Amino acid sequence: MNAPQDLVGRIYRSLRAVAGHEPAGATTTAIARDAGLPRPTVHRLLTSLQGVALVERVAGTDNWVLGPELYLLGVAAARRYDVTEPAMPVVRRLALATGESAFFSARRGEETVCLIREDGAFPIRSHVLYEGARFPLGVVSAGMVILAHLPDARVEEYLARADLAAEYGPQHEAAEIRRHIAQTRRYGYAVNPGLVVEGSWGTAAAVFDVAGTPRWALTLTGVEHRFTAERLPQLGELLLREAHALSETLAGRGAADGRG
Repeated sequence: MNAPQDLVGRIYRSLRAVAGHEPAGATTTAIARDAGLPRPTVHRLLTSLQGVALVERVAGTDNWVLGPELYLLGVAAARRYDVTEPAMPVVRRLALATGESAFFSARRGEETVCLIREDGAFPIRSHVLYEGARFPLGVVSAGMVILAHLPDARVEEYLARADLAAEYGPQHEAAEIRRHIAQTRRYGYAVNPGLVVEGSWGTAAAVFDVAGTPRWALTLTGVEHRFTAERLPQLGELLLREAHALSETLAGRGAADGRG
């Protein structure tokens, strides 16, 4: 990798690490750790990015947060890439119908990114997912359902190099992921039975682009006793119906996330 490309890569990793700590922000040390970069390097990058308002310091703290210029750039990019407008009423409808927290996530490379959260009426909620949260494919129900709908060769290539168990525990060993994929393909929707946080369950359905590629996911999350064996199929069927309708809507708009 040449020097300009390497610099862009370090900037990208640093910004992503900052984004992972929104809205409270994080110290330079924490951002360097998450970005996998030396602290002095990250300090220089963040200081430079602060000069063009891509990041800023939280008043009275040493924490860095994303800056206002990123928001303005995002608004401009939204004209081309935004899929949240048609997804918003779907997510709200799911939250109202079930009382659970509902989400819309997008696939970005080998991760899912939560774009929308809408809480239902039930007062006890799961906080694993939030707007901006990123998880690898195969982790949380959105990542499970998208991975399950990829071709077998793509799945095996991914599992051969993705060590999910190292960060998320033995319940994410490759053999367990394959078992969840088989179950997801059988039912059409994925179920996360408290694999990331004990007692926090989720179920998700994939949303497809015009080419039939899984690009997004609709998710419902809540506490374990709300996801009974009797209720889970009802939630799954509801998600599948809404996901199918949203797939058709997004396909009609020609929406795609630009990265497969």
